[in-house]
Amino acid sequence: MGNTVSCCVSPEGSPKLPRQPADRFEEYQINTDVSDDTGPYLQHISDREVPDELAQESNPSDHARASTIFLSKSQTDVELRDKRKSNHINHTSPGPISKKYSSCSTIFIDDSTVSQPNLKSTIKCVTLAIYYHIKNRDSNRTLDIFDEKTHPLSRERVPDDYSRTDPEHKLIYRFVRTLFSAAQLTAECAIVTLVYLERLLTYAEIDICPSNWKRIVLGAILLASKVWDDQAVWNVDYCQILKDITVEDMNEMERHFLELLQFNINVPASIYAKYYFDLRSLAEDNNLSFPLEPLSNERAQKLEAISRLCEDKYKDLSRAAMRRSFSADNLVGIRCSNAVLS
Repeated sequence: MGNTVSCCVSPEGSPKLPRQPADRFEEYQINTDVSDDTGPYLQHISDREVPDELAQESNPSDHARASTIFLSKSQTDVELRDKRKSNHINHTSPGPISKKYSSCSTIFIDDSTVSQPNLKSTIKCVTLAIYYHIKNRDSNRTLDIFDEKTHPLSRERVPDDYSRTDPEHKLIYRFVRTLFSAAQLTAECAIVTLVYLERLLTYAEIDICPSNWKRIVLGAILLASKVWDDQAVWNVDYCQILKDITVEDMNEMERHFLELLQFNINVPASIYAKYYFDLRSLAEDNNLSFPLEPLSNERAQKLEAISRLCEDKYKDLSRAAMRRSFSADNLVGIRCSNAVLS
């Protein structure tokens, strides 16, 4: 498919999902009573909009100040784990310290930054966030397009208890890692995948559960790869990775995914940064430390060169801004001569 959306929009129009209670598409009622003065009453746009507090609380993938859903869902398990850990420490002696700390002679840094995240660590954190979504879900609201029983990804028989058994983190990680490795996707794509996943759960008012997690994750990866990567993976390429899925099924799932997102695939830098740092917080809470390596002389010289380059650019911008301000200040000294009326 590439970066175009030609497969997502057909000449006859995209097929609509059957209306279910979980659908979030609500129709605004219009009072058709005609008055003598104003005519038909139309609801004001401010009445249709959600207040800022509610919008930030319900749409963390759209508002930078709203906390991510996966981090809040993981807090329950983290608090219980910390409580058990404190009780264990009170009764046993502390073991050897495994965490690396910087010293005067050695500086440890990780190779993961917000602009260039570490691929393996990022995938582990994203799949852990998906694991907490499934484990601490509120209910089992879903849609047929994402149900693995209705639309299987393989020819293997789906177990009868597929909707009742929560997948382990290792299973989710292997599934996502296989897709990223085969399609050669980047770590940034994994973060955008999580943004789309939480946006889908919020917009469509559904839950990611054992019966639909594979197809929801696949749909989010499909969109993220096309939006983020310049050379996106086509739908037919995913059919080479998942041997038993058809292109028609991939196209249909992508259409429904976009419709449920209301075609909102924009990910601002503030949203991306928030999800990145929340993933790092999740990793720290679950002892998934990013790989630390001693700072070498070569790496230190590169960092120094990058820092000097950014500093020079900042100085050039400051000088340009000062020149513009000086030209504006000179306008103060210009006086207009009085007009002479004859």
